[in-house]
Amino acid sequence: MPNLEPFLNVAIQAAHTGGKRTLAYFNAGVDVETKADNSPVTVADRESEATIRAIIKQHYPTHSILGEEEGATEGDPDFRWIIDPLDGTKSFVRGVPLYGTLVGLEIEGQVKVGAVYMPALGEMISAATGMGCYWNGRKAEVSNTSKLENATLLTTSSESCRKRGGAYDKLVGKTQLTRGWGDCYGYLLVATGRAEVMLDAGMNPWDCAPIVPILNEAGGIFSDWGGTTTIYGRDGVGTNGVLHEQVLEILRKG
Repeated sequence: MPNLEPFLNVAIQAAHTGGKRTLAYFNAGVDVETKADNSPVTVADRESEATIRAIIKQHYPTHSILGEEEGATEGDPDFRWIIDPLDGTKSFVRGVPLYGTLVGLEIEGQVKVGAVYMPALGEMISAATGMGCYWNGRKAEVSNTSKLENATLLTTSSESCRKRGGAYDKLVGKTQLTRGWGDCYGYLLVATGRAEVMLDAGMNPWDCAPIVPILNEAGGIFSDWGGTTTIYGRDGVGTNGVLHEQVLEILRKG
């Protein structure tokens, strides 16, 4: 495996700079367009992605890039950067600060590097395989909560989860606290020990690419609802690791 530190530094720089660009439009009455998949997009999304792409191309001009807004740019297939310039656009356009900028690097089919920056909160979390997970410069670790009855459950959309069956309500009934601190922020809370379970009933690669190394290095687990560690599943669940099998058992039963 190549030295991951230079890649991590670029991921952090790109996420931070792209994220900062969104602040020019935050709480500024930005116009909102609707994409073909019925999701919102703004000039902030587009300018953030353009900024991130420029930084990556400056350092690694031959690498592939996949971004939510601009799609795929072909290059070296062994190195693919995956970008979500503004994860949580629905929160962003309402002036809610729980949105983030995500940058991950997939090396030979596995995401090894990730950075998530929360521009309106000033929080940065990043990780590379074997190098640990860091939150605003200090080591990040998941909680050691081992019982669902003591756990905090988060989700981006309870409505979407309920459409998948009764598993979500079963988890609500078994956990201590349920909140909607969703999108990438929910996974950041799990990775830093402030929550134990984060659920998404719908997932794209750019929504979760950096989450895999971040949770792994913090001691947690990210997978789809079937238990496969992948960024290409239709759903996602992140936990503190100790509770992962208990959560999966409920999700699999529906």
